[in-house]
Amino acid sequence: MNTGFASLPIAPAYVKRLQELDITEPSPIQAEAIPIALQGRDIVAQSQTGTGKTLAYSLPLLHKVEESVREVQALVLVPTRELGMQIVATLGDLTKDSGIRVQQLIGGASIERQIDKLKLKPQIVVGTPGRVYELVKLKKLKLHGIRTVVVDEVDQVFELGSMQEVEALFKGMLRDRQLMFFSATLPAPLQNVIDRWMNDPAYVRVNPAQRTSEMLEHLYFVCEERDKIDTLRRLVRLYNPKAAIVFINETDNIGEAVAKLQYVGLSVEGLYGEASKQDRANVMQAFRAGKFQLLLATDVAARGLDLPQVTHVINLDPPVDADHYVHRVGRTGRMGRKGLALSIVTPREQFIMDKFARALGIEIKQKAMYQGKVIDPRPERGPRRAGNKPAERKGPGGEAAPAGPGQGKSARVSAKGAPAGRKAPDKRKPERERDRKNKGAPRWLKEKQQENRKP
Repeated sequence: MNTGFASLPIAPAYVKRLQELDITEPSPIQAEAIPIALQGRDIVAQSQTGTGKTLAYSLPLLHKVEESVREVQALVLVPTRELGMQIVATLGDLTKDSGIRVQQLIGGASIERQIDKLKLKPQIVVGTPGRVYELVKLKKLKLHGIRTVVVDEVDQVFELGSMQEVEALFKGMLRDRQLMFFSATLPAPLQNVIDRWMNDPAYVRVNPAQRTSEMLEHLYFVCEERDKIDTLRRLVRLYNPKAAIVFINETDNIGEAVAKLQYVGLSVEGLYGEASKQDRANVMQAFRAGKFQLLLATDVAARGLDLPQVTHVINLDPPVDADHYVHRVGRTGRMGRKGLALSIVTPREQFIMDKFARALGIEIKQKAMYQGKVIDPRPERGPRRAGNKPAERKGPGGEAAPAGPGQGKSARVSAKGAPAGRKAPDKRKPERERDRKNKGAPRWLKEKQQENRKP
């Protein structure tokens, strides 16, 4: 009796190749999607991050490619360069020593070199929608021979506004081509695209209620905005992850954040959206090789990346919604491995963690750090009566723990005896706010900002 991938309708040559790659048992999404895809049906597949979706569409795609036909027969569209390069590597591993050529067509790379490589007649193309569409308009890439189209991380392609280019590509293809959408999340507006372009699609959803890996532990820590960098430093010192991805929301802040993190002694590099293809590839290669500990990135840059060495994901900024939380924390706890998701939030952002926990049906526990240990936070106290002395809080070892923000401080009264609530406006408040945000910045960065403030 056949077991593993041999139990699926996969060619023996690919089963053997998977064994050589030490891949023996199909994941649930692979076991469900591969037989349907091999029938030629359109598919909408949803599964947690890190469950093997790339193989789920790569194997059926390869079965439809004819080595002897030297034209593009399959197209994989992706939202980012890094994900495209990763998929090319996976397809390269599967097609080793065969006559099947795979080419990547991603934005940011030399279009002239890509045009030259297209002359080698690849059967499979992996690319970003903008670059693929550009080459089609230049008549350097023909679509009429394409039999299989995959849109990976389709929700991100949709969110980035690339669906217009994707649909323009669909128009140039034969109507009987097979179309497959894969992602961990499927936003409701995407259904209109599915209805327009798919022919009676099969929906494959693996445990849709469990949107994050069961191997993940979710924690969050509360601090003021000005203390986030120091809190990250303390978390890294405490957990000492082998490799971790740190997420922020604003691309413009990556350079400044990297400088601040390096200044406090952390081993970190940034994945910049505006960096060249080669620079981004060098950063990813160094991170995979373990040459630095933390990769600072945005949601788009890290989408879909498979980095087995990543044990921790840290949200320096909270994600914009629950779907983005799913994709961020999905960079760890992949394929049955344990992972830890840590979020650093301000008191005003704390409600976001509760909202994500309810939306995703998971527990995100609040924790605190004290004397090099992770502890449960002290319970919130109600308002004290006037004249009552606050009780001294004891730490885990019995010693007095540091007071929280504002404890032990008397109400302030102005020099003229005016009530505390009627203080004169502080004209230096905006300047102090800037200094607070730039706490821990390197000297060169502070000097540059001071020069910019001069009239």
